[in-house]
Amino acid sequence: MLKKILKKIMIITIILIGLLIILFLVFTNFYPSFGGNSTKKQQLVYEQSNQFNNGKFRNTSPVPKDLSFTETLSLAYKFFTTKVPNGRPKVDLKAQKIDSINIADYVGQARMIWFGHSSFLLQIEGKNILIDPMFGKVPAPHPFLGGNRFNKEFPLEIEKLPQIDAVIYSHDHYDHLDYESVLKIKNKTRHFYTPLGVGNHLQAWGIPDAKITEMDWWQEAKFETLKLVCTPAQHFSGRNINNSQSTLWSSWVITSENENIYFSGDSGYAPHFKEIGEKYGPFDLALLECGQYNQMWSDIHMMPEETAKAGIDVKAKKIMPIHWAGFKLALHDWKDPIMRVKAKADELNIEVIAPQIGQEIIVKDTITTYPNWWKDL
Repeated sequence: MLKKILKKIMIITIILIGLLIILFLVFTNFYPSFGGNSTKKQQLVYEQSNQFNNGKFRNTSPVPKDLSFTETLSLAYKFFTTKVPNGRPKVDLKAQKIDSINIADYVGQARMIWFGHSSFLLQIEGKNILIDPMFGKVPAPHPFLGGNRFNKEFPLEIEKLPQIDAVIYSHDHYDHLDYESVLKIKNKTRHFYTPLGVGNHLQAWGIPDAKITEMDWWQEAKFETLKLVCTPAQHFSGRNINNSQSTLWSSWVITSENENIYFSGDSGYAPHFKEIGEKYGPFDLALLECGQYNQMWSDIHMMPEETAKAGIDVKAKKIMPIHWAGFKLALHDWKDPIMRVKAKADELNIEVIAPQIGQEIIVKDTITTYPNWWKDL
């Protein structure tokens, strides 16, 4: 009798495991938010890039380290089980509202509106440009697989955005490239600029190839009166278990006749910042990653003190810390990034601006001061 019961339990267990495996494979192969993959023909083109080798994109330095299965499990266990005091704001972050007419009819100096984390609307020379527009609730392929963003509301409802002249993406991670966000903006966007390979995701989501320009590091593109430069970063990529490092990651330089802007994307601290500063600086404003860091992965995400040093390296007149106040993706107090970078910036004598989500940022402004809005949250 006992043997029969154990046999039934074993059969049921095997069936359940089999069903879970099938569900996992169906989910990862057919759920649309995972995006697309490069073809062998495309990979032949990518082989012309100095960053592509043996089917994968690489950093100039041999990072990040390939973790073993045990190391990966250990890191995941630590991330999901470590209690982080004040890891999230006690209340939802409030965004300053901006009227859709104010956006549509704007004709003033080049300005930016921060939507939280690393997402911006740049209005420059009569053009509307989105940078890493991630408007999703969670930085994950499905709402059940990630923590909610810190701000429920945006400065402006995404549906009320005017025509977007260009969208610029730095890499394909979920907190930067979001499937649902792409669906909301693709029909009102004229053109998309991405590092090599990232365009495959956009094509999988219904964007024509003619509207996508993929670029390698140091390549320049002319977008009407603007110059866009795809510049290096030290990071990694991948949206699925089987396509890590299959797309390139980057930072960006955006130059008009009167303004020069640098956007770091995600990056560890490395010599490329000085190279970019020497070649394209000085910058009126540098938007620099500062958040979701840890010594365990400092080669791919800067520590706050390094963010301030990167501002010096790129020859920025002022810096704005980004990649914080959006999501909990690391094990630090949510306010640590801004407090630590400001302390180091004071030491290095470089100006830091820290506007509230939705607050207008005039690119060349030298007068406006920003209160420490996070202090009591």
